[in-house]
Amino acid sequence: MTNDRKPNRPSHTLFMVEGEKDDAVWTEIGALWAHQNGSGFNLNLKALPMARDARLVILPRKTKEQTIQEAGR
Repeated sequence: MTNDRKPNRPSHTLFMVEGEKDDAVWTEIGALWAHQNGSGFNLNLKALPMARDARLVILPRKTKEQTIQEAGR
């Protein structure tokens, strides 16, 4: 029996962002997975946003190679 399913990796990362522009502090607080049927998402939080003026930002997840390339700029 073969398993043709793709690995169930997060497609997006959830951040809590405090502050604005160059003074903004980004804290990763969770991840999102798309449902296999494409009709929704599962959200896994590893922390709750507690800052009063923070906003939540969801961005596509980066590969390790993308992160290394950006760090090398």
